[in-house]
Amino acid sequence: MQGKGLITLVAVVLGLICLNELLPTWYASKIENQATQVAGTDPVKYQKEMERLSKDTLNLGFTKLYYSRAKEREMKLGLDLKGGINALLEINQRDLINDLTNYSTNPIVLEALDQTDKVQKNSTKSYIENFFIVFDEVNKAKGANLKLADPEVFGNTNLGEIKFNSTDEEVKNIVRRKISASEGSAYEVIRTRIDKMGVTQPNVQRVPGTGRISVEMPGIKDVDRVKKMLSTSAKLQFWEVQQPQEILPYFEQLNAVIAAKGDSIGVAKGTNFINLMQLNTLRSNGVGNIKLSDTAVVNKILNSPIAKKLRPANVKYTQFMWGYKPDANDQNNLVLYAIRGNINQKAPVDGAVESARVNYDELGRVVVDMQMDSKGAKEWKTLTGKNVNKPVAVTLDNVVYTAPNVVNEIPNGRTQISGNFSQQEAQDLVDVLGAGKLPASAKVVQMDVVGPSLGKASIDAGMLSFIIAFIVLLSYIIFYYGGAGVYAVIAMVINLFYIFGIMDSVDATLTLPGIAGIVLSMAMAVDTNVIIYERTKEELFAGKHILEAYKDGFKHALSAIIDGHSTTILTAIVLYVFGTGPIKGFAVTLIIGILMTFFTSVLLSRVMIFQRLNKGKQLSVWTPPTKNLFRYTWIDFIGKRKYAYMISLFLTVASLISIAVNGFKFGIDFTGGRNYVVKFDKPVDADKVENGLIKLFATEDGKNSAVEAKTFGTGNQLKISTDYLIDDESLKADQTIEEKLFQGLKEYLPANMTLQEFKQADKDHAGIISSAKVGPTVADDIKSHGTLAVIAALGGIFIYILFRFNKWQFSLGAVAGLFHDAVIILGTYSLLHKYMPFNMEINQDFIAAILTVLGYSINDTVIVFDRIREYLREKKALTLAGLFDDSISSTLGRTFNTSFTTILVILAIFIFGGDNLRGFMFALLIGIGFGTYSSIFISSAIAYDCLKEKGKEEHVHVHGRTTTDRESTDKKKKV
Repeated sequence: MQGKGLITLVAVVLGLICLNELLPTWYASKIENQATQVAGTDPVKYQKEMERLSKDTLNLGFTKLYYSRAKEREMKLGLDLKGGINALLEINQRDLINDLTNYSTNPIVLEALDQTDKVQKNSTKSYIENFFIVFDEVNKAKGANLKLADPEVFGNTNLGEIKFNSTDEEVKNIVRRKISASEGSAYEVIRTRIDKMGVTQPNVQRVPGTGRISVEMPGIKDVDRVKKMLSTSAKLQFWEVQQPQEILPYFEQLNAVIAAKGDSIGVAKGTNFINLMQLNTLRSNGVGNIKLSDTAVVNKILNSPIAKKLRPANVKYTQFMWGYKPDANDQNNLVLYAIRGNINQKAPVDGAVESARVNYDELGRVVVDMQMDSKGAKEWKTLTGKNVNKPVAVTLDNVVYTAPNVVNEIPNGRTQISGNFSQQEAQDLVDVLGAGKLPASAKVVQMDVVGPSLGKASIDAGMLSFIIAFIVLLSYIIFYYGGAGVYAVIAMVINLFYIFGIMDSVDATLTLPGIAGIVLSMAMAVDTNVIIYERTKEELFAGKHILEAYKDGFKHALSAIIDGHSTTILTAIVLYVFGTGPIKGFAVTLIIGILMTFFTSVLLSRVMIFQRLNKGKQLSVWTPPTKNLFRYTWIDFIGKRKYAYMISLFLTVASLISIAVNGFKFGIDFTGGRNYVVKFDKPVDADKVENGLIKLFATEDGKNSAVEAKTFGTGNQLKISTDYLIDDESLKADQTIEEKLFQGLKEYLPANMTLQEFKQADKDHAGIISSAKVGPTVADDIKSHGTLAVIAALGGIFIYILFRFNKWQFSLGAVAGLFHDAVIILGTYSLLHKYMPFNMEINQDFIAAILTVLGYSINDTVIVFDRIREYLREKKALTLAGLFDDSISSTLGRTFNTSFTTILVILAIFIFGGDNLRGFMFALLIGIGFGTYSSIFISSAIAYDCLKEKGKEEHVHVHGRTTTDRESTDKKKKV
């Protein structure tokens, strides 16, 4: 065999590389398991044991293994397997533009920014590109002829590269570079902050062209702390504070209006705003001292259009900000401050911290001491000199940490923040300031939180399903193909070793969908061996010697294998390009799996098989029960195609009607919102819980937000979804929803459970075991990317089939079959989503399932088309219908074996793979079944109808038989 030595060399080198990559994972796991065996569930004892064991080394001759180094190099597990937090941060691009325009007050710039904010909600373009478009539109509408290089736009000291005569296109390129540089700076700041938190194996990546940063932090439990650390800008600002006597007349006027018209903004009529302020208990230079339970109402009032319209001149630009946290002596109230703003809301002293450290004041309270840079020191001197005996507020992300009175001018740039800190809070603030400031504010627009107990359960379920599926595959292929099946099993085991090794070497993250991708790759490996061995059986039945039969089997199978693998890789690439998070992991795993399947099952397997055959040894390609299965099967598929058309038409129409009438249950990936998986100590009634929660989640206009509670897996788990505060992506909104959820579920939870315990459930108690948040702009992006992914996959497959088969009729048949499969899956989900006890939402996972089904279905179709193409060259005497029937019948063995083993594998994952994968696997089950059906009865039949000459074959009854089967049948008759 040509290339035998090269293939062997590549296999050995690849094996050594994979071994070197996987050894650290094995060693780290070995040390941790030893520590667990000694310490049990005692965390203190476990830590001591780890400190002792981590000093050991393992010398293997060619390498030494140390625990600390092995831990750094071990295979990364996704959050769904390990627990932790996955967040998508979005840098506020409006802030970046404000900074680049030096906070321009030009009305055209301000209007363009306001309109861009609206456009951005339903756009997939970047913020800066939309700003350029909107600026041009506003500029033309106003007839201003304002250039981007104008000093009131980008032609200021912040952008020295821009000259007065720079063209708009030149300015745009400069601004794009500055925006990109700022995003890069934000990425570095975020990464430094995470390092200071001591997270093991964090993954921080920029999402190109979006102004977003993806952050994965395995093993982290304190969600609120992470959100603060990630989204805090570290841009300290110092403001003048307005006194109560300046604000009180406005409050009195507002109180009268709210008492009469409060119901128009979602506040109870007759609400007394002055009473809410509790002016008789004022403290800390605030203008209100509000009960924690009333803060949401006060926010609603102050931010309402009525309140803004009533503002007098001295309050026109006032910013109302809350204190950092309740005072230690007044835990039930929160201070409201009135910050003296200006037209562009630029602080007198802005982001000027050079260094910070934790300290203690004279009363022993935790404080943060800071030193400003030279510019900030000058501005601070001016601000304090101007406000002697008046309060100055120190704010961070629109929260007031302290607002003391200035005793005298401070010339040296030193200051102190006292905010009723705990030691951890003060250290976090110092870490944030020390990591550097973000160039603009950031918000968490998407977040997934998986508790450690759920992560452990996912590992157990994933591994169990993987082991069962793998055993099923190995057993079946040996049962069906005998000795040749043993070589297929050896190739699959090597394939599995390569997949894990390569994933580790490219630093890919193994996720639960990734495990599904590996199992699907194993099914593709079975398919590859089935194609080869079925062709080999045909050659043996034709009377060829075993060596010659294997040679021709590999030779004739190669074209179909390449086509099948290529279309699957094409689908996986589309998934990778348009998918996010775990879907990318699934795509990467599938691509690696398909490539390794080709190497091991086609090239390496061939080397091993011919090494045996060349020694004159036999190698069976069947077992007694399977030798003649499908050998004499011939079905008049083309003659029966019209019945199939009627069945498919009925199913398609029924699916479309169901979609029109029932619609879909869209996941928060597509609609935006938040969901929580909550575990209880005992089974609960989902409908009763849902009805109770709906009353709590009321919007500003008094209407109830959408809330859905559905059993998730076992009866004591619920998946609760809501679009309440969907447009508010702040930490405060997250906390508000969690508090409402806790209050609404309190009667079903243990009596003494606290809010903090509820938010951090583990295997020993009830509470939130996972949560997810998707902002509306991210949801729009996911929806548009999902649509593009399906279109791109269908278009790519059409072009590939056209290129490979040189006939548009084949492409049309293939795409028609795929469309048929997709519509039926969509119809099934539309019909059953209300009744199934597992997740049947239309979300990212569903799109991945659809694309996977398309990849499988086209692979199945390509096998048939490849045989049709072969027979078109070799059997020109047959009618076209006979040729199609021969082609389909001769590949039935391959079709059955591949579909049967794939369905067995998916069924194993569906049953044993855990709740998170059931919806995904259900779509695959439906898709694989109908994909097999459509490749025969839809794709092939449509290709036939498009190829045939009208009227030529309508009355032909005996279309043809394959040569091999005809000869075999004749021999049987003679006997």
